[in-house]
Amino acid sequence: MEQSVDAQNGILMNIKDILKILPHRYPFLLVDKIIHLNLEENVIIGQKNVTFNEQFFQGHFPGAPIMPGVLILEALAQTGGILVHQKGNQEKTAVLLNINNAKFRRPVVPGDVLYLHAFAIHLSHKGGKVQAKALVNDKLAVEAEIGFALIDKDQL
Repeated sequence: MEQSVDAQNGILMNIKDILKILPHRYPFLLVDKIIHLNLEENVIIGQKNVTFNEQFFQGHFPGAPIMPGVLILEALAQTGGILVHQKGNQEKTAVLLNINNAKFRRPVVPGDVLYLHAFAIHLSHKGGKVQAKALVNDKLAVEAEIGFALIDKDQL
């Protein structure tokens, strides 16, 4: 069954919905909303609004703020985790297992809107792998293959 963008406000899942799925909280929750989800095609698109108020900009190149690449990878992993949850793993949490072939193509700066795309390459009851990419203005900023393990929520 395909779910698509809510025509009324452009949001499929808002922050309240995301908080029910992911165990992350501020300042480590890095997905603001989900704007597309197609469970048949194993595709999800999340959004992160990058603002100067983010704590990491105070120390990551003051005077020339750039979002740390590792946090962009985390945002992509969280988006993939939401996809895994929606694919029928509500009693499990996806935890990062590995990151392969990560490439950082352009800096992400305050004011950018990150579109977080994840496509499930492989999913099982033990874990899986997503192909992920982050775009700003339709330009590739980061890409990677992200592997994860699934653990019972009560193990966290």
